[in-house]
Amino acid sequence: MKYCNSLTQYSRFETREVRVGNTAIGGANPIRVQTMTNTDTTDIQATVEQCIRCIEAGADLVRITVPKQVDAESLVLIRRQLTDMGYSHPLVADIHFNPPLAEMSARVVEKVRINPGNFIDKLKTFDELNYTDEEYAAELKKIREKLVPLLDICKSRGVALRLGVNHGSLSNRIMSRYGDSIEGMVESVMEYLKICEDEGFRQIVISMKASNTRIMVQSYRLLLSKMIQNKMDYPLHLGVTEAGDGDDGRIKSAVGIGTLLADGIGDTIRVSLTEEPEKEIPVGQKLVRYFESRNGHQEIKGVESPVNPFEYNRRQTISVRNIGGTNVPVVITDLRGLGNVDFSAVGFKPTALGWISKDNASDFLLVDQLPVNPCGNAGFILPYSVWRTKASDGSYPLLERDEFLGNDILGLKFVQAFYTDLDQRFIDKLKSDPSAVLVLGAQGQNPMVEQRAAIFDLIQKGCQTPVVAARHFMEDQLEDLQIKAGADFGALLIDGLVDGVMLSNAGTVELSDVHSTAFTILQASRVRTVKTEYISCPGCGRTLFDLQETTARVKKQTVHLKGLKIAVMGCIVNGIGEMADANYGYVGSGPGRITLYKEKKVVKRNIPEQSAVEELVDLIKDHGDWQDPE
Repeated sequence: MKYCNSLTQYSRFETREVRVGNTAIGGANPIRVQTMTNTDTTDIQATVEQCIRCIEAGADLVRITVPKQVDAESLVLIRRQLTDMGYSHPLVADIHFNPPLAEMSARVVEKVRINPGNFIDKLKTFDELNYTDEEYAAELKKIREKLVPLLDICKSRGVALRLGVNHGSLSNRIMSRYGDSIEGMVESVMEYLKICEDEGFRQIVISMKASNTRIMVQSYRLLLSKMIQNKMDYPLHLGVTEAGDGDDGRIKSAVGIGTLLADGIGDTIRVSLTEEPEKEIPVGQKLVRYFESRNGHQEIKGVESPVNPFEYNRRQTISVRNIGGTNVPVVITDLRGLGNVDFSAVGFKPTALGWISKDNASDFLLVDQLPVNPCGNAGFILPYSVWRTKASDGSYPLLERDEFLGNDILGLKFVQAFYTDLDQRFIDKLKSDPSAVLVLGAQGQNPMVEQRAAIFDLIQKGCQTPVVAARHFMEDQLEDLQIKAGADFGALLIDGLVDGVMLSNAGTVELSDVHSTAFTILQASRVRTVKTEYISCPGCGRTLFDLQETTARVKKQTVHLKGLKIAVMGCIVNGIGEMADANYGYVGSGPGRITLYKEKKVVKRNIPEQSAVEELVDLIKDHGDWQDPE
C-alpha cells in the first residue's frame, strides 16, 4: 500500500496546485508555512496587528477563528485594513459547528477551514451510538445539503477549502463504525471529498491532525494510500495539534511533521505552539529548510519495506542486557572529547560514594577514559583500543566493523557501523553474537532514510540484533538541534525500528540540553515516558483564558508527576477528544470559568479561573496520583 514516491530517494509527492488568493499550495510550489491568530477576532486592531507580526515573521497564510456571526463580520474589517496597509497575504477562516458562518466567511477570505467532525455534527460526546445503514445515509445526505451552498460560494469567488480532520473531534457517527482510529479519520475526510468531487470542486487542502504523533503520522500515510488508490492528488497541510510550548512543543512538532517531510509528504505546515503565533514561523521554516537540502542526494540502496506503515509494531530484537527485546529504548550519551564532565548534566547526582542516577539519567556513557569517580549504576562504553587495556566491571567496548569481525569478545559489546558495512559476513557475525548491539550511524545527506534502509535490510535477513541510531550534529542553537534530531530520530522511533538513540553535538549547545533533547524525543515519539506530558493547544480567538500563563502555572505545580498526561485546552472544540488519553483535563468553559476532567468525564464544572489550578491539584490528589516533589 504505497503512500509516498520512495522510501529511499527523497522527492516531493506530487499534488495538484490549489490557489489561495495570491499564494499557491501544492504542485511545484515551496512548502508553505502558516500560523493562526490567538486574539479575540472582534478586537479588530489586535487581530490586524498580530496578523502583521506573523506576516513579517514569514507566514505565507494566517488563519483566524470565527466562532460567532460578529467574528465573521469582523473579517471584513480585518481584510480591509490589512489590504489598505499593503498586506495581501491570504487569510483563512476557521469554522466549527456552524455552516452559515463558513458561507459568510467564504465571501471575505481566501480560504475556509472546516472540520468534517463537527461541521454539522454536534459536540463529540463519546456516547456509544449505533447507526443503521439508513440512519448513516441520512447523515451523509444532511452533510451534502449543508456543504453544497458553501462549495457554490467558494467556486464563485475562487476560495479554497481545507478539510481539517482532528483526531479529537471525530463525529459520533464515524466513531460508531470506526472507533477512535486512523481509519475513522480517513473516512471522515473521504466522505467530504466525495461530495466535493461530485460538485466539481477540487480547490481542496487536507489535514489529519492529532496530538499523538504516532496517530498523526499513520493517519496521513493511510490517507495518501487511499488517495493514490482513488487517483486523488490533493495538497496536504501537516501539523501536530496541541503540541505544547517550549522544548516539548518544538520537539513534538519536529517528530510528527519531520517524519512525513522526510518521505516527501506535505505542502504546507503549521507548528502549533502554546506561544505567540509569530514564534511558530521560524520553527516551521527551519523544518522545511532541513529537508529542502535533500533533493538530489546520493542514491541509497533500496530494500522493500517489511513493516506496516499504518500501525505500530516494534521490530523484534533479542534482549541484550537492558537493550532491545521488550525494554524501553535507551539513551547513550557521547562524552568523548569533553574532558572533565559534570555528570549532573546527564542525569546523575553526586554522593559520598560516587554518582547515582536521578530520573532520566543516561543509560550508557561513551567516554575516552573511565572517570576517577564513576557512576556506579551507569554503563560506560570505551573505544575498543582503550577498553582492551583498561576494561573494568561496568565498562563495555565500542568496536569498529573490522575490530568486531576480527575478535571474539564475550559479554555486551557495541559495534559501530554504517549501511555500507552491512555485507553478509558482517550480518552473519551479528546474528551469531547474542551480546552485540549495533550502533548505526549515517554518512549521507539523507540520514534517516539511510538508517531506515539499513534496518529494513537487517529485518529482511533475519538479524535481530538491537540497533541504536547514532546522529552527530554541529549546532550552536538548541532549537536547531531539537528540530533536526527530532525529525531524524522520530521517524525511526515512530515505526518501532530502533532500540535506542545516541545523540551528540559539537556545537555550543549545553550538554544538559543535548541530553534532555534525546529523552524528550523518546517521549514525543511515544516510546518512553520520561516526564509529565502536557497536551496544550496554541490558543485562538475561542480561548477563554490566558493559555500561556495558565500552562506555565499548571506545569509549575505538576512538572514532577512523571508519567501523568495533563491537558490544558482553551475551549471545548477539540478538548474532550484531543485530551481523550490524558489523565486530567483543564478546559475553558466560559469567560473566567474552567471545567476539570478525569479522563473523559467531567468532575468539576465552571470553577473560577483564579482557583482552578489548585482545584486541579486537589483532583489529582483525590485520585491517588499525587506525589510530593523531592
